[in-house]
Amino acid sequence: MKRFDVKRLGRLISELAVLLALYFLGCQLAAWWHLPIPGGVVGMTLLLLAFALGWVRPATLQLGAGVLMAEMLLFFIPALMSLLDYGVIVRDDGWRILLVIGVSTLLVMVVTAFTVEAVCRWRVRHEA
Repeated sequence: MKRFDVKRLGRLISELAVLLALYFLGCQLAAWWHLPIPGGVVGMTLLLLAFALGWVRPATLQLGAGVLMAEMLLFFIPALMSLLDYGVIVRDDGWRILLVIGVSTLLVMVVTAFTVEAVCRWRVRHEA
């Protein structure tokens, strides 16, 4: 069993505070600029920008992000519970919903693979 570590707990709380602050900043920017995308996406874009510009190293937020990823199921429980209210739709059109989820997931994976491959090839060409 791990012993209680105050330093680790302080680091976890500070990393979660940074991630939460970026989320809230993204929500505010999306509301101020009347953007048609969610504030969470704007916050992730800000985080990606901070990583790309070297303001924050990804390892700096690794502990907090790891905790959020480990508890991700808790974020989906409200969405799953809402299925109880729309059981008729799921029963009648469930196969269509699953088809859309499957095809879109496959498309995201394929596009991501091609993008990573293209960036790797571009990087190799420009480093040589």
